[in-house]
Amino acid sequence: MSIHIHIPDHILLEDEHLLVLNKPASLMVEPDRNGHPNLLQQVKQYLKSSVAAGEEVYAQHIHRLDRPVSGVILFAKQRSMLKNLSEQFAERRVKKYYQALTEELPTQMSGVMEHWHRKEKKKAKLSKEEFPYAEKAKLSYEVQELSAHLFLWNIELHTGKFHQIRAQLADAGCPIIGDTLYGSSIAYQPNAIALHAYKLIFNHPVTGIQLSIESKMLF
Repeated sequence: MSIHIHIPDHILLEDEHLLVLNKPASLMVEPDRNGHPNLLQQVKQYLKSSVAAGEEVYAQHIHRLDRPVSGVILFAKQRSMLKNLSEQFAERRVKKYYQALTEELPTQMSGVMEHWHRKEKKKAKLSKEEFPYAEKAKLSYEVQELSAHLFLWNIELHTGKFHQIRAQLADAGCPIIGDTLYGSSIAYQPNAIALHAYKLIFNHPVTGIQLSIESKMLF
């Protein structure tokens, strides 16, 4: 499914250095080999619309969200911002918060999940024991019961591994609604799962001021 968005409707913060957007589910962040519409391309088109014809613009996402995931995503509008922002992510100084819906309840309503993690083809492989080429994956969570078969997870992601939240919740017997890749049998929106990156906390690369950017849950 192709998806084109009106960028101004999705802006959470913008200045001369940064652009923070609320990404809809089903839209890729970056180009793929098949030429599908992607957010990076659309951001560049948006920036070009505000400068003189022929003037160069710059945009680069600092992190990624999976195609079926919605939520807060950060772009640099100047190449000079990349080093500072990338270091904040690499040094785990950025706080990342998600919300998810499942139809299953974990054995504990709050806690920490830690696994060894490795990407294998199009999925994540997890183990409690270390295995070759694996890295640590960690998140903390609290769960609220919305109804008899609907549970809301509030998650802080401490590491940012491939499909991490999706795989760890599935490993706990609680696949995210709509995530058929990890075992959900519940229909959701097309090309989307019930996982939303609702808050990102980081320091502005120029002013040093801590920014807390939130987007409303889209479920």
